[in-house]
Amino acid sequence: MAEEEELVDYEEEEELAQEKGKTEEASGDKKEAGGKKGFVTIHSTGFKDFLLKPELLRAIVDCGFEHPSEVQHECIPQSILGEDVLCQAKSGMGKTAVFVLAVLQQLEPKEGEIQALVMCHTRELAFQITHEFERFSAYLPDIKVSTIFGGVSIKAQKEDLKTSPPNIVIGTPGRVKTLGKDGDLKLDHVRHFVLDECDKMLEQLDMRSDVQEIFKLTPHDKQVMMFSATLSKDIRTVCKKFMSDPMEVYVDDEAKLTLHGLVQHYVNMEESEKNRKLNDLLDALDFNQVVIFVKSIDRAIALDKLLRDCSFPSICIHGRMKQEERLNRYKAFKEGQKRIMVATDLIHRGIDVERVNIVINYDMPQDSEQAHGADTYLHRVGRAGRFGTKGLAITFVASEADSTVLNSVQERFDVDIKELPDQIDASSYMS
Repeated sequence: MAEEEELVDYEEEEELAQEKGKTEEASGDKKEAGGKKGFVTIHSTGFKDFLLKPELLRAIVDCGFEHPSEVQHECIPQSILGEDVLCQAKSGMGKTAVFVLAVLQQLEPKEGEIQALVMCHTRELAFQITHEFERFSAYLPDIKVSTIFGGVSIKAQKEDLKTSPPNIVIGTPGRVKTLGKDGDLKLDHVRHFVLDECDKMLEQLDMRSDVQEIFKLTPHDKQVMMFSATLSKDIRTVCKKFMSDPMEVYVDDEAKLTLHGLVQHYVNMEESEKNRKLNDLLDALDFNQVVIFVKSIDRAIALDKLLRDCSFPSICIHGRMKQEERLNRYKAFKEGQKRIMVATDLIHRGIDVERVNIVINYDMPQDSEQAHGADTYLHRVGRAGRFGTKGLAITFVASEADSTVLNSVQERFDVDIKELPDQIDASSYMS
């Protein structure tokens, strides 16, 4: 494998493959959280009731957390005892903190031993999970965390693993498998095996194969934890094949996945009217930060340029960018340097930016199956209204296919999405 290989994110693999094909053709031979509408439950117990390490409790206070969410209340007591966990809970309910705290509570770092492996399907999510481990381990100086993903020098990663071996590795399956097979990533002491957004990794057979190969490189006796906002019954069955009698916490009624506090509207229009409507909305709405989702890389680039030409503080992120550039842009947005992000579905899962209170579906998610389109919608709009805060989601509907997905969303998640009114009260979506 080349030292400077570029591992493509799975979501945009097909699009980039199509682009490559066009280029070649042109060149010839060359447990549940709330009631029916998804109300958020904050449990009255405190994190101190979980009997966590003092160092962890101190970090939790520093992060501003007082009471665990329902999913944390249900999962943490068992997960810190080493039980396998399969958890489905709506976006923004603190699933990441469950496995981060469970791992840090149990970890007894030994020099040169990788004891925890956390995998997710995109580099940006890996970067964010690493940030969470660093926040919560602030008072555990002996714990070393490393992030591994494609798009950066594999030679440099091998050298880092050799000179500064981590106790916890967060990574994407492609690069983790390569380093594991090469023997540079030694997984024979792994005690905690975690998949975040597990459905995304196990639905796709190529990524599932990578996960299975990595799983075989780890010891038989280990804790396995898997998390997602959406888990079909088929994928639950696949997940449990990796586990031993797991504790299962998920919402049986998909309607309960709807995000409370999130105002959702749609706008009917012609495709040619989208830019004008977007411009008007950005002028009229009060917002902290906005994420605008489009269906392709080329549309993301073009829309970002249009917004910047109109003097909007926009930034764009997509899978065609080099890794360093993508992370720099993500960090710039997260730190508030830009207030508008135009993105493909590269970031529709797991990415948590506290200031985002509006999501605009410039293009409705289109998948081969309606259910997948509805799932993508849920993950997209979940970027606003995190952890029960207020937020606004606006979806542009410009075709019969768009209407079909919108109807599927309303039926599956038991939510009534109304047409956007001429005037909208900012207090309904601004915390």
